[in-house]
Amino acid sequence: MAYTRRAIDDDLDELFPHLAAIAIEGAKGVGKTATATRRATTVISLNEARDRELVGSDSDYIVDREPPVFIDEWQLVPDVWERVRVAVDEDAHGGRFLLAGSAGVSAETRVHSGAGRIVRMHMRPLSFPERGIVTPTVSLSSLFDGTKDISGRTDVDVEVYVDEILRSGFPGIRHLPDAPRRVQLDSYLERIVDRDLPENGVFVRRPAALRAWLNAYAAATATDASYSTILDAATPGEGDKPTRQTVAAYREHLHRLFVLDPLEAWHPALSPLKRLTKSPKHHLVDAALAARVVGVGRDGLLRGEGERVAAESGTWLGALFESLVVQSIRASLGIAGVRAYHLRTANTDHEIDLILEGEDRRVIAVEVKLAATVSDHDVRHLNWLRSEIGDRLVDRVVVTTGRDAYRRRDGVAVVPLALLGR
Repeated sequence: MAYTRRAIDDDLDELFPHLAAIAIEGAKGVGKTATATRRATTVISLNEARDRELVGSDSDYIVDREPPVFIDEWQLVPDVWERVRVAVDEDAHGGRFLLAGSAGVSAETRVHSGAGRIVRMHMRPLSFPERGIVTPTVSLSSLFDGTKDISGRTDVDVEVYVDEILRSGFPGIRHLPDAPRRVQLDSYLERIVDRDLPENGVFVRRPAALRAWLNAYAAATATDASYSTILDAATPGEGDKPTRQTVAAYREHLHRLFVLDPLEAWHPALSPLKRLTKSPKHHLVDAALAARVVGVGRDGLLRGEGERVAAESGTWLGALFESLVVQSIRASLGIAGVRAYHLRTANTDHEIDLILEGEDRRVIAVEVKLAATVSDHDVRHLNWLRSEIGDRLVDRVVVTTGRDAYRRRDGVAVVPLALLGR
């Protein structure tokens, strides 16, 4: 399979010649190995017993190889992180080490290794532009720069978006026929509990309970349901529930494995906004995983089927489309210094699906709508935010399943997901 250039490649082109070590982090299957291997002279795969033995018996092995050295699944030999840190202290020339890991760096490792030696970059599944379906005509960076020209047309419709949700953004899975792809996605979820957590030192005493919790979390996609609500949904009518401490530990480890990809709530500094909720919105790393958990196929999604947890409005397909949009935009942000959040007031009077905040505190507010048309009612929260923070809000956007990109008379940009690029 030919390599698909990713958004992170642009960032690596800019950074790696000047930085000694970069760790590419993300869930299994997002494409870290393929991206890093293309840039390496020496590849050390710690998935392989021979390489693990060599590195485990001689930590200098990774330093003595010809650079750039790519160390895949470094977390399987945790001492690798410290050895690379020391090597960077001794020689900070750019382009020496690439590390890839499907488990995040623990707080203990970060403290022990210190800051600034190994730069961490997060890689997610394929964004919509990276899937090569259509060339975008609207870029997020241009919106931050203040462009007002919004145009473009696409033939991508809601049925294509449903297909893309179900195909997934995992490069090695999405091109499989339907049945093998479903089996692979199911296996991906099973492996998390049966292998990935134990490999990272997590003893799962009740695998069935964890699977039920993960299923309930997936069914809460695109909501900010409380964790107690998710636990109740996972164990209906059961008196012997896992303790909150147990579930919190599982949740932390699933987050470290990048399986959970929650969208944090926005709490801007020096802002007139008050009484905002603190709860994250729930998302799995890929919308296809959530779709498999709930078990509604293509036709059912188009008919509006699918049971959700703690959803106050909208359909299951709407939640999955929102998750696809959020994943696609976050995969495109890269090193631009932009952070993604959601906004919801404590009394639920106002909520916005995505808040993109740049380093200079400029903001783009994004609503996601599973429809081709946009009404005044659909943009009311965006306009409310403009009245609250003024010029700090540089643009208001509604991402749709429609055909045309344009600006409404009130200045809100209407952009089909297929036409929204980096």
